[in-house]
Amino acid sequence: MRTTASVTLAAVDRVPVVDLGASNVVDTVRDACERLGFLMIVGHEVDPRLVQATWDAARSFFEMPIADRMRVAMPTPGYPYGYSPVAGESLAASLGQQGHPDLKESFAIGPVDPPSHSMCDPDEASAWSPNLWPTEVASFRATWELYYREMAALSARVLSVFAQALDLSSDYFEPMIDRHTSAMRAINYPASSSVLPGQLGAGAHTDYGTLTVLLADPSQGGLQVRSTTGSWIDVVPAPGSFVVNLGDAMARWTNDRWRSTLHRVVVPSVRRQSIAFFHNANWDAVIEALPTCLPAGESARYEPITAGPHLMSKFRATTNAM
Repeated sequence: MRTTASVTLAAVDRVPVVDLGASNVVDTVRDACERLGFLMIVGHEVDPRLVQATWDAARSFFEMPIADRMRVAMPTPGYPYGYSPVAGESLAASLGQQGHPDLKESFAIGPVDPPSHSMCDPDEASAWSPNLWPTEVASFRATWELYYREMAALSARVLSVFAQALDLSSDYFEPMIDRHTSAMRAINYPASSSVLPGQLGAGAHTDYGTLTVLLADPSQGGLQVRSTTGSWIDVVPAPGSFVVNLGDAMARWTNDRWRSTLHRVVVPSVRRQSIAFFHNANWDAVIEALPTCLPAGESARYEPITAGPHLMSKFRATTNAM
């Protein structure tokens, strides 16, 4: 069992690269999660052809005329999936902060396979809402569904490493993610010459769930991570990598041993694109301090919460009425 005293939170100035196939992966993941809460993973075995096809499909969607994109717009305020136009969201609001709308547009989907369980909570049913698919881009739905399943499998693999790094059995999280309500979102940050003071592509925020798997263009900067010293670190993805960061659920599970780190996207000078897979636990999964993160005599920093209501409250806080 590890305690806070064993962790040296030295300042870091870059996001570490972790090879999932390396023999020391558990130790390197533990160090990255304790020190920064961000890492870049290689050795993930995701087919690069699928990655490229998914990326190209998203790019083709954002290049369609706005009238075509709006055909799959989120139909009502708070609907979780579909197209959200520029200024449709303010991520800083998830932390109770006010500011200008984010200068980005997005297209989001949720679970791609029907639920196998009954639901009494209407909010949970909302998380399983039908996805809206653009028909103008050939093979868009098939490609995105395949990539979604691949990201879910990768997230489960990463969580298995997380469990071992937390001195738990490798399958510890499996019963809490077998009905996950993860979301996948392509984000387009248009280059803009008209930016209000303090306006960002994506306001400073933490993610809400277990972890996020981000595909970002290594040729375009913009993503920044808040370091332990308060400075902003530029994230430049290694070729062929995914950027992984911890969400609030993981920070609460670890009693803040591991970090759910503030990050933001500055307004780019040229167009920037990314695809994020936001992995969430099962709707009714209880998020409370893990036994290996509570040394004798130490109290939990947070009250137990269930994953779904936590997720929904954060999502609703960020959506701007259009």
